[in-house]
Amino acid sequence: MRLLVVEDEPDLLRSMSQALREEGYAVDVAEDGEEGLHKARTWDYDAIVLDVMLPVMDGWNVLKRLREQKRTPVLLLTARDATADRVRGLDAGADDYLVKPFELDELFARLRALIRRTASVTTSVVEVGVVRLDLAARLVFSEGERVALTAREYALLEYLVLHRGEVVTRSALYDHLFDENDDSLSNLLDVHVSNLRKKLGPDLITTRRGHGYCIEV
Repeated sequence: MRLLVVEDEPDLLRSMSQALREEGYAVDVAEDGEEGLHKARTWDYDAIVLDVMLPVMDGWNVLKRLREQKRTPVLLLTARDATADRVRGLDAGADDYLVKPFELDELFARLRALIRRTASVTTSVVEVGVVRLDLAARLVFSEGERVALTAREYALLEYLVLHRGEVVTRSALYDHLFDENDDSLSNLLDVHVSNLRKKLGPDLITTRRGHGYCIEV
């Protein structure tokens, strides 16, 4: 999953983006509202973490202008805990709201919930044949036995599972699994698909030649 974090506090931006990458997310960053809006409009992110108090353009205006074009899930961050601010954010089109300071585990949980909701998945445990994916714990089991995956392998599997029955193009996978600093021209995607087939069975992921990959319903 690819996220955009828009935050002007350097230490918080660095710690959040690093922690999210360690969780297996591809993360792009922006340090002001104008840059954040540009990136949010340019790429199709799975979720956006948006601070309210930003230079150049504040988070309220970023959200308002983004909602004119896109429905990307947005988690607002703010140091203001007034009920009026929470109501304003939700009414403006935010999908969730988190008050600073916060624990990273809560940030992770809220983002997972946003991504599941967007994919119309109502449970945190999804089964595909003998494979079971625990979206909350980010664990994978095959025939009841836990299977160790790398962060990127898990991200690829999760994205395909959340889009079961759809043919996901290679370009879409690159857009959602690799951030702006990754080399999208490499053969990393093929390597990860091959590894997943070795670990979870050759029939789990179907190749639609000339189109992309699919996990059947």
